[in-house]
Amino acid sequence: MARLGAVAAVVLLAAAVVAAEGILDPTDFLALQAVRRSLYDMPGSAFFDGWDFTADPCGFPGVFCDGNRVSALALGDPRAGSPGLTGRLDPALGRMSALTELSLVPGRVQGELPASLAACANLRFLAVSKNLLSGAIPDGLGALSNLRTLDVSFNQISGAIPPSIASLPSITNLILCHNQLTGGIPSFPDASPLLRLDLKHNALSGGVPTLPGSLQYLSLAANRLTGQVDAVLPRLTRLNFLDLSMNQLQGPIPPSVFALPLSVLQLQRNFFSSPVQPAGDVTIPVVDLSYNRFWGPLSPLLAGIGQLYLNNNRFTGDVPSRLVQELVGNGGLQVLYLQHNFLTGIEISPSSSLPSGVSLCLMYNCMVPPVYAPCPIKAGTTNTRPADQCPEWRG
Repeated sequence: MARLGAVAAVVLLAAAVVAAEGILDPTDFLALQAVRRSLYDMPGSAFFDGWDFTADPCGFPGVFCDGNRVSALALGDPRAGSPGLTGRLDPALGRMSALTELSLVPGRVQGELPASLAACANLRFLAVSKNLLSGAIPDGLGALSNLRTLDVSFNQISGAIPPSIASLPSITNLILCHNQLTGGIPSFPDASPLLRLDLKHNALSGGVPTLPGSLQYLSLAANRLTGQVDAVLPRLTRLNFLDLSMNQLQGPIPPSVFALPLSVLQLQRNFFSSPVQPAGDVTIPVVDLSYNRFWGPLSPLLAGIGQLYLNNNRFTGDVPSRLVQELVGNGGLQVLYLQHNFLTGIEISPSSSLPSGVSLCLMYNCMVPPVYAPCPIKAGTTNTRPADQCPEWRG
């Protein structure tokens, strides 16, 4: 009996040594083999040259293990300029149940995002951008309670955004831009930890729902969104980037938007219609309100902006002297586009020369531009509006 006990102890010790050396779990081993069979290096890529299954897969390029399980998988050569991979993502990925991170470098991988990934309960990071993936976002991903980043941008993903994705309790980065998504933007819980929501360049429709106050980056540009946002934006007090351009949004923009800690405010090419009257000095570096229906006088409180695009609106009155001073006096204002409005005057000497690097466009207003300044080609060649469009113009 003592001899048998000693033998058993040796066997257990050997098993422990094998585990310590990181012999991969058979399920993960077979899953990696299936992944390898479904993906290929594009010409110029040698990523899979290091995948020799006679060796320990935990030493493969892009394979990271925790004990005897695959914990992270980074598919493709991450170096800049790498050609990437082609093929498809195999459903066997879902059998690596300890997986916490899955990434795919830009390439030409096609097919659908495997629904089996919903079985990877520990998945925190899923990024497969800039490939040719198609089909819908699997509903089951909404069950991944640990998922923090979902990035399927720059693919050919279609269908609606599953409502369950918006309810993910740990999601901080939801990046679905440059796809073919349709339907509405789902509602997010007030308690969502979401920091970045990027849905630009899709075919989303309907209104902008209530969004979590945690958001710091919001881009919904180039969709088919309609309705008003004046009840949505004021609660997003942490935003540092806001782009709602190229939609069909309408109504007023609340003054509080101009007090947000933004680096960029892009609202161009919508149907917004209201005066632009911030409550205090605006210091946002870039503000683009062009191609809307904003009206009323220009506010001098916009003088602290770096690049200000107000063209193709319905602004009236004189250009505030404070804007002119910032522009010609080497202040912070570098770009001031006012073309295609109904402005009637500007206090600037005809002999003034604009500082190097400064852009001013005044064409097609209810005044003769007092200084020559090159304008964008889209501004046209007509200096002033017809007199019958300028009832207040005094010549």
